[in-house]
Amino acid sequence: MLLKYAGLKNDENCGMTHFGQMVKDGWVFGLIPDTEDCTGWDNGQMQNLYDKVCAEWEKYANLPSLLPDELQKRHANIYQDAIRYAKANGWDPELGDDD
Repeated sequence: MLLKYAGLKNDENCGMTHFGQMVKDGWVFGLIPDTEDCTGWDNGQMQNLYDKVCAEWEKYANLPSLLPDELQKRHANIYQDAIRYAKANGWDPELGDDD
């Protein structure tokens, strides 16, 4: 079944999902433009982005602290903005019973 991604701003939990993380990491690594939120992307497009994001993170052992300074700053800014946006729009970072 072919699914379409709702896009970062329309994502469940205000983008604080695995798909939302892929979009933000795509921005961090310059894999997609900062203006691209992947609205309407199909499974294949999201899988392609996932593969590219994983390949980039492997270079840094999946640790933001090992990113070069410029990427560390970019990562921090993107994620701080995303967390602020999500909290302002009702996202609760506490895990529920099903999480």
